[in-house]
Amino acid sequence: MKIAAASASRRRLRRPDWAGRNYALLTAAAVVTNLGSQGALIAAAFAVLDAGGDGGDVGLVAAARTLPLVVFLLIGGAVADRLPRHRVMVAANALNFVSQGAFAVLVLAGDPQLWQMMLLTALGGTGQAFFNPAAEGMLMSSVSGEQAGRAFALFRMAMHGAGLGGAALGGAMVAAVGPGWVLMVDAAAFAVAGALRAFLDVSHIPPREPGGGMLADLREGWREFVGRPWLWSIVAQFSVVVAVVGAAESVFGPLVARDELGGAGPWGLALGAFGAGTVGGALLMMRWKPRRLLLAGTLCVFPLAAPSAALAVPLPVAGLAAVMFLSGVAIEVFGVSWMTALHQEIPEEKLSRVSAYDWFGSIAMVPLATALAGPAESAFGRTASLWGCAALVVLVTAAVLFVPDVRNLTRRTKEVVQGSGTGSGSRARAEAEASDDVPGARVSPR
Repeated sequence: MKIAAASASRRRLRRPDWAGRNYALLTAAAVVTNLGSQGALIAAAFAVLDAGGDGGDVGLVAAARTLPLVVFLLIGGAVADRLPRHRVMVAANALNFVSQGAFAVLVLAGDPQLWQMMLLTALGGTGQAFFNPAAEGMLMSSVSGEQAGRAFALFRMAMHGAGLGGAALGGAMVAAVGPGWVLMVDAAAFAVAGALRAFLDVSHIPPREPGGGMLADLREGWREFVGRPWLWSIVAQFSVVVAVVGAAESVFGPLVARDELGGAGPWGLALGAFGAGTVGGALLMMRWKPRRLLLAGTLCVFPLAAPSAALAVPLPVAGLAAVMFLSGVAIEVFGVSWMTALHQEIPEEKLSRVSAYDWFGSIAMVPLATALAGPAESAFGRTASLWGCAALVVLVTAAVLFVPDVRNLTRRTKEVVQGSGTGSGSRARAEAEASDDVPGARVSPR
């Protein structure tokens, strides 16, 4: 009896077949970096404010991170489809470790200059430009078959759960010990995550056939991108959504928290509520598999207007946290629906390049939006600027629903996939095995 019970216990504890070594390493690394990253977002904003900066300076530092991300993303996607993706990820993590560590030392030493903070955050953004496309391609290739959806949903729950804890802990640490130590923790997290990713195995990925050079690779990715109306239209939508939401949360959010809510602690609590919502959304999407993927996902973008409206009022901390929680649930529904569409429609050998165009379009306007947040506050007032952010989210989301492919693209059944002819090689075979895939979300597995 005891032997049978022990055997049953080992079967219960055994790692599922779909959670292979690469998947486990990627998940562990994402948990580590998300524990640090959410607190670092709060710390960077308050480091600028503690140094005597204002809302415009916070926006400039945020823009300095995003600008090189936009500039180098397409190159990063082409590189990730040419070189072993795990090496690109490790190199990017190393650059983020150095830049964030230097930022932490600068803040801890006292009297950081605005240009210094902008330079170091720009280096961090450069690292992310190469990391994001490689990471998305690596994650997508780490699982296949009918359990791919469960694997991606679990990955996202782990990642967002870590972000939830990191936001709450980061806000408390900023209030208790200052932003410099929070930035140092984030630098250490990059070092640990890079070490984990160095052990990824890419032998299962077929070698890339030699092409005509970097420009030819980029043109091929561009043709894949513009040939799908659902793809480019949603990326165009998110170029506005991500920009205005980013401006609201990276610039206006800390200012409202400082002036109306009591400082970094309450703002960290609100960001933590958003993280909790994403965990809840991942749990929901493990069970709910909408047939019209992009229609369901796009309808859930409308709630992203709510946090800007809540900051405009402003709601008390409890109300803001509730709004952030609901928006977290909603964006996770979009995210898993979006990645399901990418997973079933885009060939594996082009994933990083298509991902790069996706990321590039989605964040291209963020530097402009964050840089203009301070001047907009001066010209129109903080409240009117936040209401404007909310209105733009609603308008562009309503517009994308007029694209037929967005309304009609459906989750493929096993029979449809077998006769579709999309994808190539092992990816096509994996799709032919899958009937209810619900891969992860749009957010990069940082």
